[in-house]
Amino acid sequence: MNMKNPFHVAVPVYDLKSAKEFYLNCFKCEVGRSSDEWIDLNLYGHQFVLHLRPTPKSEDQITNEVDGKSVPVPHYGVVLEWDQWQELATHLKSLTIEFVIEPYIRFEGEVGEQATMFLYDPSGNALEFKAFKDPSQLFAS
Repeated sequence: MNMKNPFHVAVPVYDLKSAKEFYLNCFKCEVGRSSDEWIDLNLYGHQFVLHLRPTPKSEDQITNEVDGKSVPVPHYGVVLEWDQWQELATHLKSLTIEFVIEPYIRFEGEVGEQATMFLYDPSGNALEFKAFKDPSQLFAS
């Protein structure tokens, strides 16, 4: 997959240290610039920023039903190469990560066949990592 433009996303976290450890351990991120209130991470070539929000915000978790599973909204993540996704799924399972939605294949053998998994970071941010069997089908319907 050829990435033209890396994305930038900033998310709230309640404990910078635990969030940093989570992203470094789970996704092998590299640390960029940082301060006492934020940390830039390289998440698969994208600028992913953890911003300290000292007081957890009380929010109901909203979900949408997809394939009979409750998908958290909002969520974000990265579309990986197929083999990268498989490696990440294996790595996360070895860390005994609790998944919101276990790694599985959607639309198997169909247009848009994709692998996906959902998990929360320590601050409750919902993450999805996916891969397409045929990357040209990213926007296929």
